[in-house]
Amino acid sequence: MPDDVTPQDLNGPARNELKTLSKENAEQVARHLAMAARLIDEDPALAHEHALAASRSAGRIAVVRETVAITAYATQDFALAVRELRTFRRISGRDDQIALLVDSERGVGRPDRALEVGRAVDRAQLPVDVRVELAIAMSGARLDLGENERALQELDIPELDPDRAFSWSPGLFAARAAVLEELGRTEEAAEWQRRAEVAEDALGAVDADREFVLVDEVEEIPDADDDRDEDVDADADIDDAGAPEPEEGTVEEPGVDHVRDAEPAFTIEDEVDEILSEAGIDEDKA
Repeated sequence: MPDDVTPQDLNGPARNELKTLSKENAEQVARHLAMAARLIDEDPALAHEHALAASRSAGRIAVVRETVAITAYATQDFALAVRELRTFRRISGRDDQIALLVDSERGVGRPDRALEVGRAVDRAQLPVDVRVELAIAMSGARLDLGENERALQELDIPELDPDRAFSWSPGLFAARAAVLEELGRTEEAAEWQRRAEVAEDALGAVDADREFVLVDEVEEIPDADDDRDEDVDADADIDDAGAPEPEEGTVEEPGVDHVRDAEPAFTIEDEVDEILSEAGIDEDKA
């Protein structure tokens, strides 16, 4: 354990879960969890060892079991991931990692069980990013079963907006591209893959939780909705009669019925132009 790793390197909510432990134990467990988070991308096996060390000292803490599950998944120990994710859900009562559980069931060769687990959850109660991840995992389970058309249907969710990019959009667009490829609809697959790449580039230049309008440089995707509302809502505190008209080029913040829990959109045209330039999109085409 490097000396520079401290309990404060673990995020606040996770540290709060450790308050039932003795001070010394809580600090050591926090350091192990912080190390797991630090190593998960570059050395998942070592991250998993730190998670297991934390579990030996604090096996009844939800965030500890969650970390063991995530690192087990990263090392492709899907059976352990399934077991730990079930324990995490039982202890915490939360479905934050439901998509990972569905994908882990796929990993152990149980796509039918994966679909059953995913269907048992009330998706309306999930955070938007978790809901999208679950749709992608469910689509993958359909592909495992050879149900390619139904795999595409799993991705037909309100968050699938081809003209806007959120933090979840690149993965969702890429998943749709993969399913279309399986269906032999290669032209549409290429269009969605390109949208995934443009979205990823754009989000890499801005806050990933903010909305960004994608300029369509390719032919219209056949199943895209062309009739989306383009108006910008006035501030709720301003009287309708005195509400200012939106400036040309502003971006509408999505309503609750479209994408729940989304962060506010950009509304300054100059910022949009700047990101278009960084994403390699010709502004003249916009």
